[in-house]
Amino acid sequence: MANIFSGNGEANINQMTIHDVISRIEKLNNGIAEFWKHSNGWAQTTAATLLGKSRLDWQASLSSSLRLWVGDSNKTLTPAELILGWVNLGCLAEGTLKTFLSVFYEDFKSDIATLKKLGIYDHKKQQIKEPDGLTLEPLRQYFTEKNLLDDDGKNLLELIQKRRNAVHAFQDKSIGNDQELQSSIRQYLILLRYLHSHFPYPEPEELYCPREV
Repeated sequence: MANIFSGNGEANINQMTIHDVISRIEKLNNGIAEFWKHSNGWAQTTAATLLGKSRLDWQASLSSSLRLWVGDSNKTLTPAELILGWVNLGCLAEGTLKTFLSVFYEDFKSDIATLKKLGIYDHKKQQIKEPDGLTLEPLRQYFTEKNLLDDDGKNLLELIQKRRNAVHAFQDKSIGNDQELQSSIRQYLILLRYLHSHFPYPEPEELYCPREV
């Protein structure tokens, strides 16, 4: 599994409106859901089974709901709206990492040493913890341990995790601002693009590979 996060294309994304960025996220996640939800006969049996029972359709819905948190230029988000925006983005990032590990499930499940090291292993049952049941923290740790994220990728996930955790807190925690949330949504599209660029599709790819436009 190669490095999936790169700054390539970042300038292009920064030139888009935030609404265009969200539309691209929504279309790409919807396409991923449509193909991989019904990947029997293409994906390895274990991966197809895992993806078939997952709620990839929720990734598309969560992509659409990002529009709730960008508002318009004349209105600043309330603290509650900002926290929920980070929760929304965190769910998307978590789902994207889970999808990647599910597509490459055979690689994941055979990496027993790393899974045990990171606690992604049930010693009582003597079996791994499936990627669809993992939270963002062990997912982030695994991608970092396997060198699947560069510094930008690590920083993005750490920021999303820190900001969205404010939903659990009564004590004062930083929740950033509208601009930081929108910048992170743009960075998420970069992450999604490069993760998806490693997914295998049947030939001709033009027919099966999901597009963002």
